[in-house]
Amino acid sequence: MNDQEYNAKLDELDHLLNDLDVPMEPARVWELLAEVSHHDLQQAGHI
Repeated sequence: MNDQEYNAKLDELDHLLNDLDVPMEPARVWELLAEVSHHDLQQAGHI
């Protein structure tokens, strides 16, 4: 995933968690967290 995709996922996650007008989508939140975490681990050289 490139930096633009990574930032878009973080923005979507922030929107889902903090915008009171957006219905909570737990499955999507977990999916985004997994993708972002995987990216972070790759960048740190742990994968």
